[in-house]
Amino acid sequence: MNMADIQTVCVVGSGSMGHQIAMLCALGGFQTFLQDVREEALKRAEHSLRERMNDWVEKGKISETAKNDAFSRLVFTTDLKEAAQGADFVIEAVVEKLEVKRDVFRRLDEIAPAHAVLATNSSTIVNSLIADVTSRPEKVCNMHFFFPPLVMDCIEVVMSDQTSDETAQVVLDVCRKINRNGILLKKEISGFVANRILGAMQREALNLYEQGVADYEDIDLIVTKALGHPLGPFQLFDLSGIDVAYYVMQQRYAETGDPEDRPTKTLEEKVNKGELGRKTGKGFYEYDEKGRIRGE
Repeated sequence: MNMADIQTVCVVGSGSMGHQIAMLCALGGFQTFLQDVREEALKRAEHSLRERMNDWVEKGKISETAKNDAFSRLVFTTDLKEAAQGADFVIEAVVEKLEVKRDVFRRLDEIAPAHAVLATNSSTIVNSLIADVTSRPEKVCNMHFFFPPLVMDCIEVVMSDQTSDETAQVVLDVCRKINRNGILLKKEISGFVANRILGAMQREALNLYEQGVADYEDIDLIVTKALGHPLGPFQLFDLSGIDVAYYVMQQRYAETGDPEDRPTKTLEEKVNKGELGRKTGKGFYEYDEKGRIRGE
């Protein structure tokens, strides 16, 4: 299998990652199906993408024709069979819970053509924990996009011991086709590279906050001003979704059993309150309808 065989892409999950991944694929020239079990989620996804693409046109990033062509290649559906039955390449972008992903891959293996690559966008769960529910573990890998995918130019492509070199090369070629820099990791490790480094910083930031060393706003200010990061750790929690960070820590703890990997009390309280960040209007900070921090 090579790049010429990839004509149709299926993206499963239309959340903060999935709908932008689908747009990248459509912009890259692929016939693209974006599937979600919730019709309202698909409507929000389409509205968000149309707003963003109109903004790109206004700023001269793409032409009106390119925008319209991309949307003509993008299909929104709640029917997984419709989305996956003709796909040459599938990208899963559902909630960061192992059993949910295993169920999705089990169904995809039954529906998608035998030649199709099945990739997971998981930022933490290694693909070998999922591939065994399929009949094609050599065609399964991680394809970890960074948030927001329409902005961030990096994808971690992670092989397991069973992922074939052919599959890895096809995934790297797809990255290139959608104008993203794919970086190959030939060894699985939970969290991969970027999130292991980022996670260490976020855990320390939470530790300092929970000890009362400094408020979250001051920690963010120090990280942005002293270290030159574009966002502080708590701003990043809010941007990516506090629930996402919580589930990632849960999964890491389930794998390692290390108490240091357990979700912190602060994150657990935020998740229980439904204060998940920008997407809910409140996380560590409060946001207006345009996603701007109130008071700034």
